[in-house]
Amino acid sequence: MAILNSIRKRGIFLILIIAMALFAFILGDIINKGGSGQDIQDTVGSINGTDLSREEFMGQVEAYSRSLGPNATMSQAMNVVWDREVRSVLLQQQIDELGITVSEDQLNEVLSISLANNPTFQDENGFYSEARVVEYVASIQGNPQAKADWDTFIQNTRESILQNNYLNMIRGGLTPTNAEGEQQYRFENDKIDIQYVHIPYTKIADEDVSVSEAEIEKYVRDNPNDFTVDPIADIQYVTYDEEPSIEDVESARLSILELVEPFSTTEGYAAFVNDNSEEPYNDEWLYEANTPESIKDTIASMKIGDVYGPYKVDNTFNLTRLVAKRQLPDSVKARHILIPQGLNKTDSITRTKEMAKATADSLLTVLKANRSKFVSLVEQFSSDVASIPNGGTYDYYPYRQMVPEFRDFTFEGKVGDMGVVESQFGYHLIEIEGQKNKQDVYKVATITQEIEPSEKTLGEVFAEAAKFEEAARAGDFEAVATEKGLEPKPVNRIGKLDATIPGIGSNRTIVNWAFEEDSKVGDVKRFSVNDSYVIAQITRKSDKESLMSVVEASTTVTPILRKKKKAELIRAAITGTTLEEVASSQNVTVKTASALTRATPTIADAGTEPAVVGAAFGKAAGETTGLIDGDSGVFMVRVTAVNKAPDLENYAAFANQTPGSASQVNNNIYQALKKAAEIEDNRASFY
Repeated sequence: MAILNSIRKRGIFLILIIAMALFAFILGDIINKGGSGQDIQDTVGSINGTDLSREEFMGQVEAYSRSLGPNATMSQAMNVVWDREVRSVLLQQQIDELGITVSEDQLNEVLSISLANNPTFQDENGFYSEARVVEYVASIQGNPQAKADWDTFIQNTRESILQNNYLNMIRGGLTPTNAEGEQQYRFENDKIDIQYVHIPYTKIADEDVSVSEAEIEKYVRDNPNDFTVDPIADIQYVTYDEEPSIEDVESARLSILELVEPFSTTEGYAAFVNDNSEEPYNDEWLYEANTPESIKDTIASMKIGDVYGPYKVDNTFNLTRLVAKRQLPDSVKARHILIPQGLNKTDSITRTKEMAKATADSLLTVLKANRSKFVSLVEQFSSDVASIPNGGTYDYYPYRQMVPEFRDFTFEGKVGDMGVVESQFGYHLIEIEGQKNKQDVYKVATITQEIEPSEKTLGEVFAEAAKFEEAARAGDFEAVATEKGLEPKPVNRIGKLDATIPGIGSNRTIVNWAFEEDSKVGDVKRFSVNDSYVIAQITRKSDKESLMSVVEASTTVTPILRKKKKAELIRAAITGTTLEEVASSQNVTVKTASALTRATPTIADAGTEPAVVGAAFGKAAGETTGLIDGDSGVFMVRVTAVNKAPDLENYAAFANQTPGSASQVNNNIYQALKKAAEIEDNRASFY
């Protein structure tokens, strides 16, 4: 309602803005198209030169979004469809290049599996029949939609077979050798016993080892694959909310105050509420549990007809009139027979509304004469399959569980009452079997009116937002915010396809602006967002893949570099060449560990140390390694025993463990093709 009133109050202003926007859009369209009338960018992306049609792509996105349900976002659907289409195109390009085809025998074999349980394609014995497929295809030639659906199904089946053929060919070339199987066997079963010295990195405090920004930056540059990020932008923003002023609040209070007298005297209180309130009249009894906190302490002392208010709740003023008071149970047990209009699932009879009412009334007459027939009539006539096993009974349900008509009859009646009521489901023949815990309940009529900013307030907010925008463009954004008593809110790492901005919500307009070709760091722009103005500034921008900043990479790189520096300090402090001498120089003890394997390189009291265990396996019994920089500290190891597992005649069982699952291989193939491809992603231009 606030938005609608705001629009009404600024109608002329908005019309001018819309007209100017339309003119700019048309002018820009003419310039971009060169007057040709044809959009020069009608592709959503390109994969190695293969274009994806914008129209087809967005159609798939909309269809997939609908399949995900109301809670899904367009961004989620778009990402799934994009990945699916890129994968399909990349695989098809490989298939075409290799000349892989699908034979009719292979197609029929797959169809025999996928259609095996469909009765349309089964013979008289219930088995898949190619003859029935031929008959079906012939029967749909005059039905364009059915034919199109069948052609799409066959095309998708062919594509699936082609992709599986291609992936199977690659997996076939990845068959592990017997030598690889033996290696895996050795990794899992060869064992060594060791003595070792461990000088932990924790011996040196973190604060004693500094890591500079220059060192972090160099590490990031030297390891670009680990720190490359997609195009991103950072912004900071302030918000001017279109909130009611103190004068607006008082004006709203006086306005609703004028309704107190007519509201307290009118007989048509329900219609009065509907004519004057943001919320419609609610004809429910209020129990203590569902009475609003704003009137809970007052309602018990009110008399019928009394009006309480105006009282403020959030951004509304309210008036509440007590219209009825009585005692009702908090739960009821009742049984019923449901006679619906239309098809009754129990007796398979289709009834008109009049016929359903007549049937319910007839059954009521029968039961008033002999209630013992209730259960048998439930089984014979009721369409409520949930209650039939219980003889039509619902056992002690709360006030709000049933539809209003059913609820009102069973809560407001007396135990033993029987009658017919109509609901959205049909006619219910109801008998009240029990009621529990009677208590005071109230029925109220409440007028709710939103407190809205006046035209004057809206103008002042607009003017302040515009002044801030102008000052921020000319000066320092943060300084201007401080001067105005505002605190800029930073938002970092916004992606080009992000749909939501923390603190603002869903807003592609701001995201698109941040990534526009002409937008640059330092730019400031004002946006109208719901009932507020957001003034945003771009603080960082990367239009292409780039390396992480020092700040972003610091949490990952600092521990790595600090550990390396600690290792150097520890090495420099060590004296001696034997385990015992090294241990003595660092005030640690020589420890032992048994039955270590390369597959599970865990050392007791030290943790997982693959580099240390791997180095130890390179030594013979009695030999000692040099100093080793491990994950948790600096080590020196002496091998005390080498226990090689017995040789096997065949290592096939271990060879089969090495390649990984088919899904892992398939994903690795796709990722490799994607990494090598030239992919142009234009989604942000249409979203």
